[in-house]
Amino acid sequence: QVQLVESGGGLVQAGDSLRLSCAASGRTLSTYSMGWFRQVPGKEREFVAAMSAGGGRTYYADSTKGRFTISRDNAKNAVYLQMHSLEPEDTAVYYCAAASFYSPRSYLAEYDYWGQGTQVTVSS
Repeated sequence: QVQLVESGGGLVQAGDSLRLSCAASGRTLSTYSMGWFRQVPGKEREFVAAMSAGGGRTYYADSTKGRFTISRDNAKNAVYLQMHSLEPEDTAVYYCAAASFYSPRSYLAEYDYWGQGTQVTVSS
């Protein structure tokens, strides 16, 4: 079992930056590809970014490419999402997740473990 806990969410203004963290316990993350997803009320959870287990490959949703950066520190068993140029449309609960694959994954069903989420609110 892997337990994931997100942190770093909050209320920011449009154009600001924010860094989310995801701390893992239970197992080392080094064998899992990691992803970030987000969800707003009434909508499906959507893919944001993913990184391979080794950290050498990343994959981003079109809406976040160029503004968000996913990274990981396997020594600290943690994953991060650096977000720049935030827009009100980025407002959502952000979740980190772990998948038992080496390569980055973009489908919810491919992920085995999920955190509880952290709220990000971007005001205009």
